[in-house]
Amino acid sequence: MAGMVAFFLPRASDDEQAERLYDALAEFAGCEPAPPGQRVQSIAFTEDGAQWVAAVGEQLSGRRTTQQLRRGELIERIEELSSPTRVLAVYPGTPFVVVTDAQPITGTPSEWSNPFTARPDQVTLFDRP
Repeated sequence: MAGMVAFFLPRASDDEQAERLYDALAEFAGCEPAPPGQRVQSIAFTEDGAQWVAAVGEQLSGRRTTQQLRRGELIERIEELSSPTRVLAVYPGTPFVVVTDAQPITGTPSEWSNPFTARPDQVTLFDRP
């Protein structure tokens, strides 16, 4: 099983601080923290016709695939999308809730609201403790 990652949060210097931050960010987002073993490392979701990935500790990234008809041939174009917004935590639920380091947590402006919600097409959990 590739890509299993132990639970962490950016900006937390140790496990205890990560736990406190995880609870605090859930409170900020108005959602429930997930128990160990059910914590989300990343989700893939669709927004405005583009596929995005929100992975803890990484910037939001996405790609939009557009199809054009040229001389009777279907051409696919892939546009890479990115945002300077860094993901701090992802909480499972209906919908999922993503907390980033954008305003109001830091002064960084973002085109994404913070927190924002998403209905994931794919979910990757942190490794079980």
